[in-house]
Amino acid sequence: MARDSLSEAGLHFDELNKLRVLDPEVSQQTTELKEECKDFVDKIGQFQNIVGGLIDLVDQLAKETENEKMKAIGARNLLRSIAKQREAQQQQLYALIAEKKMQLERYVNKFTKYTL
Repeated sequence: MARDSLSEAGLHFDELNKLRVLDPEVSQQTTELKEECKDFVDKIGQFQNIVGGLIDLVDQLAKETENEKMKAIGARNLLRSIAKQREAQQQQLYALIAEKKMQLERYVNKFTKYTL
């Protein structure tokens, strides 16, 4: 009976028979909620660490990709310049061949003049 009148007044006894203002069930629920919140905050911290690591990894891969892209562009430009150099060299060789043919024709003409 005394416990009921204390309960009506907002006073309760806990498991150690200490007088409490808060209902033991509410106190237990509050403690459980506090522990769940702590677990949640810990898991959020772990999640942030994982996401931070993932972001770092993606940034590193982006840098490596950019480097490889630059290497590929450089190689393509080098290949184009080599092709242009070959074309220029080929044109020079064609011009040299044409010059040598003309020189050969002059020699042949001179030779045929002297031999006739």
